[in-house]
Amino acid sequence: MPRSVLSTLMLPSEGVYASKLPHLNHLPVRTFLPTGYEHNYAYPLIVLFHAHGGSDEQVLRLAPRICRRNCLYLSLRGPVSLNSRDDDGLPAYTWGEPGEHDSQLQEYLLKAVEQTRREFHIHSERVYLAGVAEGAAVAYRMALQLPHKFAGVISINGTLPRPAEGPLFRDDEVKDLRVLIAHGAANEVVPLELARRDFLALYGAGADVLLSTYPCTHTVHPNMLRDINRWVIRNVDHDTCWDAEEDDFDD
Repeated sequence: MPRSVLSTLMLPSEGVYASKLPHLNHLPVRTFLPTGYEHNYAYPLIVLFHAHGGSDEQVLRLAPRICRRNCLYLSLRGPVSLNSRDDDGLPAYTWGEPGEHDSQLQEYLLKAVEQTRREFHIHSERVYLAGVAEGAAVAYRMALQLPHKFAGVISINGTLPRPAEGPLFRDDEVKDLRVLIAHGAANEVVPLELARRDFLALYGAGADVLLSTYPCTHTVHPNMLRDINRWVIRNVDHDTCWDAEEDDFDD
């Protein structure tokens, strides 16, 4: 069972912690704390958005499979209950129609990240949004609506949201945004061609985007999770080296 964050802050240990947000106490916040948590290290944070029919509890199970040591993880719950249960017997949720709940989701996301940063040591410029399937579209929307708030987007078997009219995004929303697209080569639900189209659109707008394919369908392949960890750590290493070079220049 999840432990209360407040009761364990003195000696945090690896595992899932559950809390609620003031004024949004119907929306849960679940955090996965890595093994060997160090107060003095500013961790990257990966915010996880579940697929249609999933839940915050279900998607957070990906966290230790990505990496048990390098990152903190936060999972959010879709605002719409499907009044059903998933294969594991957990209540199933969805994110609603595209754009329908975006104002509420922005508040939920920003307050959840803020609260997590107060409780744990999170690097302010290393917050990544990661979504599975439908959750990937939510991650994209939040990053596009809140440019410069997040370090990057991770899309797992998902696709960019496509508005009924107008462009996919403005170039200034994605310029320098880091994006990892992890996609099943045999995905028939979200065909690989859509992921390739997203890659070309983002790359053409100036995003730092990587497309990786895997021998699977509309499922999460273990190598996707391995590569997410490598991609995040590579970004951290790159930023650390860049900061060191700037310090040397200032000297």
